[in-house]
Amino acid sequence: MRKVYNLTLSPDKEFVQQIRIITGKTPKDIELYKTAFYHSSRNNKGKIGAQSNERLEFLGDAVLGCAVGEYLFKKYPAGDEGFLTKMRSKIVKRQTLNEISSQMGLDLLLLKFNETHLSKSMLGNALEALLGAFYLENGYEKTRSFIIKKIIRKELNIEQLESQDDNFKSQLLEWSQKHGTEITYRLEEKFKFDKRDRFKISVLIDGKKTATAEDYNKKSAEQKASEKALNKINPHPSEEE
Repeated sequence: MRKVYNLTLSPDKEFVQQIRIITGKTPKDIELYKTAFYHSSRNNKGKIGAQSNERLEFLGDAVLGCAVGEYLFKKYPAGDEGFLTKMRSKIVKRQTLNEISSQMGLDLLLLKFNETHLSKSMLGNALEALLGAFYLENGYEKTRSFIIKKIIRKELNIEQLESQDDNFKSQLLEWSQKHGTEITYRLEEKFKFDKRDRFKISVLIDGKKTATAEDYNKKSAEQKASEKALNKINPHPSEEE
């Protein structure tokens, strides 16, 4: 009865309908799902005890990793640990989750509940938080099914991911080993932007600064800097060798 009320009579019925379209399930605890879209940088003035989605994000990240790991284990019975680890990393990495979140329309829900500039990383965080909320209300089996049917099979091209290599930090390390150089990363600056920590990272080749990039996450900034460095040292990969 509560789900029927939420879907048809609740003041939040529009939000409930959006969640139902995305997940295939009608939310019972509306506030739980709202919390999935409350970013820590939002304007909480007048909202005593207002929460952010960080705890749900933590939980959703764990559930997502487990479900994806199980899916890959069953899909690739001959895949070794290294292959499975790389495939899982490609699926659960921030860039992939950001893209999936946008495709699912979570950016519209973030705009609805936050008075701040939306960064790409907020999209992936919201997806993980939504999974955390869904898990708390529906349990692991239904969450696993949601992840496989609504995310992996609907939003991803697994076969394409098999041959895709966008771990630029790893590529740069391989290049350095091949050419006998040393790669190091240096934190140039940590500052606040939109009430959030942002990191400026430089990549150095044999002690010489080659490229610099910034992001809200250190690892993402390192990846961006690595990509820039690769483009500088080898702008035409096919011509190498």
